[in-house]
Order: sequence, then structure tokens, then C-alpha cells
Amino acid sequence: MIPLLIYVAIFTIAFLAVRAATAGLARNDYTARKTVTFGDESAVQPSRIASVISVLTIFLLWSAFTGSALTPSFLHAPGPFTGTGSFEYTAEGPDGARDVATVTVLVPEEGEDAALPEVPPGEGFAKDDAAVIPVYRSDLIRVDRNDELGRAEDVQITQVNGQPISPGGEVTTDFARIAMTAKGTLNVEPRTGWQMEPIWLPPPEAVWGRVVEIASSGFRNFTLWEHLGWSLFRVIVGFALGALVGIPLGYAMGLSNWFRGWFDPIVEFMRPVPPLALIPLVIIWAGIGETGKIVLLFLAALWIMAIAARSGVSGVAISKVHAAYSLGASKWQILRHVIIPNSLPEIFTGARVAMGVCWGTVVAAELVAAEKGAGMMIMVASKFQSTDIVLMGIILIGIIGFGIDMLMRQAEKVLVPWKGRV
Repeated sequence: MIPLLIYVAIFTIAFLAVRAATAGLARNDYTARKTVTFGDESAVQPSRIASVISVLTIFLLWSAFTGSALTPSFLHAPGPFTGTGSFEYTAEGPDGARDVATVTVLVPEEGEDAALPEVPPGEGFAKDDAAVIPVYRSDLIRVDRNDELGRAEDVQITQVNGQPISPGGEVTTDFARIAMTAKGTLNVEPRTGWQMEPIWLPPPEAVWGRVVEIASSGFRNFTLWEHLGWSLFRVIVGFALGALVGIPLGYAMGLSNWFRGWFDPIVEFMRPVPPLALIPLVIIWAGIGETGKIVLLFLAALWIMAIAARSGVSGVAISKVHAAYSLGASKWQILRHVIIPNSLPEIFTGARVAMGVCWGTVVAAELVAAEKGAGMMIMVASKFQSTDIVLMGIILIGIIGFGIDMLMRQAEKVLVPWKGRV
């Protein structure tokens, strides 16, 4: 919740600051010559400043909440307690006799081995103790294990640092939260701070180190580029087959009552079914080899492309069709010069969505008996809690997917320059 609030605050501050700084700057482009821009999708262009700030903000939050060495320490979120802390406990016998002892707790740095501190036992029937608790962990400390009088003599712990405590209660000290179990044992949990434990979210340099390591030595007998290349190959082939079948099917559904009535129930039935639910059937029908993976990606793209093409045909202004007929155009000419050009924007939008779905599905497709692929790396690494490899795979898939999306946007600008202008 705290990172989200910080992100929203940075977004708001950056938006207001950039807007104030650019308020007096005049634009001189096609959009600036329009009299109305609100609601005009073609007039909305991504702000490069916003993109840069967005990426830097994500990187800054990632670094701050993982204690990364790539950012100054004053930008780091409060980290976990490390070092030596202590607390006192009061033991009370059935006869009302009391004694106070001190427990010294050592919390070493991440990955550091530490020996149990040596402390003198002290005077009285309650003896001083020591414990080593790994960072981000907690431990049950049986403080009466070395006391002269303990549970066998009905001696109970009644206070921690002078504050009353009972089974189910807790006391917060300057370095830890100390809770008492139902049996009277103290559970000591050193302060964890706001930073994420590396097993949940490693710092950026750890992920980059994994990229360098796997790029040089490989992962599971294949290089990093072979893993990424096979994933890209599967996605492109599955998407291409889905588009090759889905686009003509969508056109047929948009132009023919018979095709619409025949295929509409099938398309609308399959559209909400997630591709992951089809994995068992695909394995039965197509096996666990490359064919099965490509078939799954084909099905992930097919229905999206069919609906996009059908929507593109439905969105063509009827006035344009009537104008073409009045000029003597044939059905083929109307399809070639009116319907296809006006439906291309919808098809490109559907293609971008389908490509994203295919990238999301390839991870599951490579879960089934795959020896290579980015999804296979993520799945294998997750079993061994190698979060840095998991993040590496996710980031690389995202970068490749973003690059493909940018290429598709550029292709749309070249092939459909009239989008939003007619």
C-alpha cells in the first residue's frame, strides 16, 4: 500500500510540474491546427517526458524498497533491524517472588553467519539469555530453559521491559515485537521495516547479475537467446496462424448472414474461455511437443482476431458504402476500397491485444514438457524460489512484447495513415 501511495504522489506531482512548465510552450504540428482535440484519439500522443518519469519512478521505487546499491541510501525505505538488541523479562513465582533477566538478540545482515553471543548468566533464579535470529525472521525463545526456576515450578513471565504481558498478548520494543504464545513462550520478531525481503523482491542489480550470468553460461543447457528465440518463434507462429484464419472469418461474419449465424455462437462461446483452460485438451489432441504449444497460441489469437475483424466491418460508415455503390462500384471493389481500409484500425488494435494474450499464454504453454523458452525458465526458477530469474524472465518478456507492440504501432502508422482523420 505504501509504494502505491508514493507512486500516486509522484504521478500527481510530476503531472502538475510538467503541465506548469510547458503551459506557455506552443505546439506547431497537425494536432495543434485542430479546433477540437478532446475526444479525438488521433490527437492523443504519448508524452515522452511522462514515459521517462514513469520508468524512472518504477525503478526508483524498486530500488528504494529493496535497498539497492544503485540508489543513494537516503532514498531507501526503512530497512529491517540488524545488529544487537535486548529486552528484559520479569519472571514471577507462585509465591510472588520476582526476578528480572535480560535477553540479548543478535540479528545478522542478510547472508552473514553469526555466533551466539556469550552473556553472563547474572544473579537470581532468572538467568540472562542470548539468541540469534536471521533478518526478516522470528524465533520462539524459551527464556526459562536455563533459569533455576521455570515452568515446572509454575514460574510465569509477567512483564517485558516493565510492560505487562500474558498469553496472546504482545509488547513492542525499540527493535522487535515480542508476543507470548498460549504456552507462555516468547516469540521475538525483529523489526522488518518497509524493504522487501530478497526472496520476494530482489534488488535490480541482482536481476541484472542473473541476466549477465545466464547470457554467458546459459540455463538448463540452452543460452538465454535460445530460450527467448524459441518463445518468440512460438508466439509469432501461433499469432500468425490465428490472424490468418481469424481475419477472413471475421470479415465473413461481418458480411454474411449465414456466416454470422453459423460462427457467432462458436466465437462468442470460445471468446471468454481462457487459453489456459484448453491446455488439457490441447495435450490430448496435439501432444506435448511444439505442435501443441503452437496450437494453444493459435487458439489464443484466433477469437480475438475474428472479433476485431468483425467489429471493423460493423464499424464502417454506411454512407461510405452507399457512396461507393452510387459511383458504380462492385462488391469486390467495395470490399477492397471501402471495407478493408476502414476496418484496418480495428484489426490492428485486435492484433496488439492478441499478441499480448499470446505472450501471456506462452508461459503456460512452455510449462508442458518444454526444454527451452522464457516461460520454462520462469516456471523452473519459481520451483526453486529463484525470484531473480523469475523477474529476469518477466522483464525480458515484457521488453520483447513492448518492442513488438511498438513495431505494430509503426506499421499501423504506415499502413493506416488515415486512422482518426476520416
